Amino acid sequence: MPVMAFQPLSGAGIGLRSPHVEEVLATRPVVGWLELHAENYMGGGPAVRALERLRRDYPLSIHGVGLSLGSADGLDARHLERLARLVERLEPALVSEHLSWSVTGGAYLNHLLPLPCTEESLAVVSEHVERAQARLGRQLLVENPSGYLRFRGAEIPEADFLAALARRTGCGLLCDVNNIHVTCANLGGDPDAYLAALPPEAIGEIHLAGHAVNDADGRAILIDDHGSPVAPPVWALYERALARFGPRPTLIEWDTDVPPLAVLLAEAAQAARRLAAITQRNGGNPARVPPDNGGERGNPARVPPDKRHRDAVVA
Repeated sequence: MPVMAFQPLSGAGIGLRSPHVEEVLATRPVVGWLELHAENYMGGGPAVRALERLRRDYPLSIHGVGLSLGSADGLDARHLERLARLVERLEPALVSEHLSWSVTGGAYLNHLLPLPCTEESLAVVSEHVERAQARLGRQLLVENPSGYLRFRGAEIPEADFLAALARRTGCGLLCDVNNIHVTCANLGGDPDAYLAALPPEAIGEIHLAGHAVNDADGRAILIDDHGSPVAPPVWALYERALARFGPRPTLIEWDTDVPPLAVLLAEAAQAARRLAAITQRNGGNPARVPPDNGGERGNPARVPPDKRHRDAVVA
């Protein structure tokens, strides 16, 4: 069936977390849109009814964390069905998931686990994305992960893997700018080269979040923990992403040590100011970019080995 692309969102939104639901219902703060984690609402009940009240005033986006697009075991049909029913009920503007896996042998693992960027993985993830989009009846956005290790057998740079996935399946991409910063800081990659490898026309949403800095035997390792304000280098990378992609709906994520709602709104306001600046500069239109010469639809882009950024095998 044809894949419908939804993107009526604009401006900056926040991730809706349970401590803030009642306050948002009561005060209706000025914010562009709200994003929710699908798995928190699959059981129905009062929580979903609260979202139905909010969607009268705010566009919604649904962000899944448990579909396990990279699982070698295949998609869980029951989980996909629960996601589809939630999407049908809430009619969100966007639906997104992660380039990761979290299910094996019927057991759900509470982590977004990495997968090697190989031709085999690309075939598996493509099949799962196509199946998900067919059931949902709409385009799925796939988010780039944060990277902490390399796979020895990886064949395709991660950004090129995502670009090939978009060409092969018609899916969109959720560009998590903090994840790019974390990945490249941990593994020595070039964040601007990563951005340059992503097809602008596929970018449907951008995520921003804070990260922690851990000491690992004297070496700083960044952890994508969503527990602090967006760091200055990530804001700077976000501005460069907007210069390449043009204005895109942008979300502030905050999942650990969740602060008062006002803190999230202030972070969203910072993103909104940057979006307004790039919108004014571009007259409201996406940035002009050179054509994508990565190859035909359905075939991963081929990049000469000396041009591959060093985060190539990050999962």
